[in-house]
Amino acid sequence: MPSSSAPHSVRLALVQLAVGSNKQANLDNARKHVLQASSNGAKIIVLPECFNSPYGTGFFPEYAETLQDGPSTKALSSMAKDAKAWLIGGSIPERDNSDNNVYNTCTVYNPKGEMVAIHRKVHLFDIDVPGKIRFQESETLTGGNNLTHVDTEYGKVGVGICYDIRFPELAMIAARKGCVAMIYPGAFNLTTGPLHWELLQRARAVDNQMFVAACSPARDLSSSYHAWGHSTVVGPDGQVLSTTDEKESIVYADLDFAKMEEFRQNIPLNNQRRFDMYPDVANPKA
Repeated sequence: MPSSSAPHSVRLALVQLAVGSNKQANLDNARKHVLQASSNGAKIIVLPECFNSPYGTGFFPEYAETLQDGPSTKALSSMAKDAKAWLIGGSIPERDNSDNNVYNTCTVYNPKGEMVAIHRKVHLFDIDVPGKIRFQESETLTGGNNLTHVDTEYGKVGVGICYDIRFPELAMIAARKGCVAMIYPGAFNLTTGPLHWELLQRARAVDNQMFVAACSPARDLSSSYHAWGHSTVVGPDGQVLSTTDEKESIVYADLDFAKMEEFRQNIPLNNQRRFDMYPDVANPKA
C-alpha cells in the first residue's frame, strides 16, 4: 500500500501501438502516443512488448541494441521526461555486449527520464500447439534472472513480460513485497489470446488483491505474428476496469488505492495465509 502521504489514485495508460518494420517510425509513433496519454492525465504509461520491432525469433537479433547507447532507450528517456510521467517502456530486443546474448527487455523510466529499472523476460515463450502455433523464443533469446519491483510515489509496481504472467509466483512475490500493481507488456496471439489473456490478468489480480495491467501491440494481419490486442486493466477484485479491441488505441484506468485497501480489509487474505502448512514464496528461507 502507498504511504499515507502518497496520492490516493493515479491514472494509468496502456498504449496499444501499431508496430511495423521501421524502428524509427515505431519510436516516433510511441512518442506521439505517450505524449497524448500524458496530456490526458496519465502519470504511469505503458508500452507493449517489442514495441520497436516486429515480434519474431528471426527479428530479435536483427533489431537488438544495447541499453547504454541504443536509439530506443534514448527515445524512451526523452518520452518520459517530456511526458513528466513514469514510463514502463514495453520491451525491446536487447544485446548485452558482455556475453553477446539477446534478451527481451523492459526498461522503466521516472518522470525525469532516468532509467530506474531493467526487467529481462524471465520465462521464455516456448510453446507448441499442434495445428495452431509453434513459437520458440529460446532459439534466439536468453531468459533473465531477476524479479523487478519499482518504487514510485504512487506505490511499488512489479513488472513482468508476456509469458511471465502464466507463472503466478512473480505476482505473488510482488504483492507480498508491497507492490500495488503488476504490469505486463505482452503479445499474446490469436490462439492463446482468446483462451487466457483476460483470464490470466484477472487471476493474478484476484489472487493477490492488486491491480494488473497487460499492454499488447495492435494486431497486424500482414505481419508474421498476429497479436491478440485487447490491452486491459483489472482491479484488485478481479473485475475489468478498462479494455479495448485489436486496433491501435490507448486504454486509461484510474487506480484507486483506497478501494484496493478496503477490498483487502474486507477479504483479508494476507493475514490468513497458513505458512505453517506451505512455504511463503516471497520468503523461502524463513
